Amino acid sequence: MDLRERSIEIIKENQDASGAYIASPNFENYQYSWLRDGSFIAYAMDRVGEVDSADRFYRWVAQVIAAREEKVRDLIGRKQQGLPITPQEFLPTRYRLDGSDTNDNWANFQLDGYGTWLWGLAEHIKITGRKELLDRYQKGIALTVDYLLSFWTEPNYDCWEEYVDLVHPSTLACIAGGLERINQYLERADIGATVKAIKSYIKDHFVHNGHIVKANGFTGVDASLLWMAVPFRLFPLDDPVLKATVGRIERDLFKKQQGVHRYLQDTYYGGGAWILLTAWLGWYYLLERRVQEAIRIKEWIEAQANDRGELPEQVPINLNQESTYQNWVEKWGPIAQPLLWSHAMYLILVDELTTALTNR
Repeated sequence: MDLRERSIEIIKENQDASGAYIASPNFENYQYSWLRDGSFIAYAMDRVGEVDSADRFYRWVAQVIAAREEKVRDLIGRKQQGLPITPQEFLPTRYRLDGSDTNDNWANFQLDGYGTWLWGLAEHIKITGRKELLDRYQKGIALTVDYLLSFWTEPNYDCWEEYVDLVHPSTLACIAGGLERINQYLERADIGATVKAIKSYIKDHFVHNGHIVKANGFTGVDASLLWMAVPFRLFPLDDPVLKATVGRIERDLFKKQQGVHRYLQDTYYGGGAWILLTAWLGWYYLLERRVQEAIRIKEWIEAQANDRGELPEQVPINLNQESTYQNWVEKWGPIAQPLLWSHAMYLILVDELTTALTNR
């Protein structure tokens, strides 16, 4: 089975008519569309030539955000007046496929998806050459930018939907990366100043023993810190703090070189090895021209697909805490499979690897 072609097929099969990508079709709690997951999925589809699929997602997001103009302006106004805002009042991180709110108690205040959408849209415009999308989606873009400029310093849930009371460098990477990328078209001074402030804030507040930490209050790393290097390029690849951060991820979270774990204290389904994070490390290796290591990662990912060519969210090996694995199975069922984000990151890795091998 050609896993590349199967991955494209799975993503296309699970894109709603609205343009939204469902996170996982057979895992009850993931039958929604996340802006973070969806933006990386759309980017992967752009990379493999399925630009119509990506365009439909970006259009869906632009419409979803534009429809909440009154809410965004109200939130920004309350912030300026110093009024309290509870986490559930912010824009949600996931939506129903028709674009409506979920109205549940999910960990909804996450800013990373909004930054990632700006980054993905800018990449889509670059790949397709369709600069007219800047005008077509102007309202959604402007609202997202203003929302992020207003709230980037606020503690909010991380990309794993945890620790709402903390500030997370990987979230800041998504915000700064999205703002910086879209500002290549907007050329707004306030955006440029905020990006510069975020980069300084990370270096000033989240460096411990020479590397960036998962969040304030942590001394260890989170594999999502790879986003600092790729795709958001917050710091040069030869930056000593960035290199030390990746080195710590390799040492602590790339257990037995059998998949990358989220962070050492992770107990979700026991804290197994995540497909998408493993692909991310392979993506980073290719930037560093560590091609053979990237090839081994690709082969390991391919070995995790089931007989239907479906990749899971994570693989229950080298668990951080084995005792919690069965608890999650009993609570939510088996690990999500397929996870569209896993397939997307595999596609990106394959495309990057193909380019690297072609240019050798």
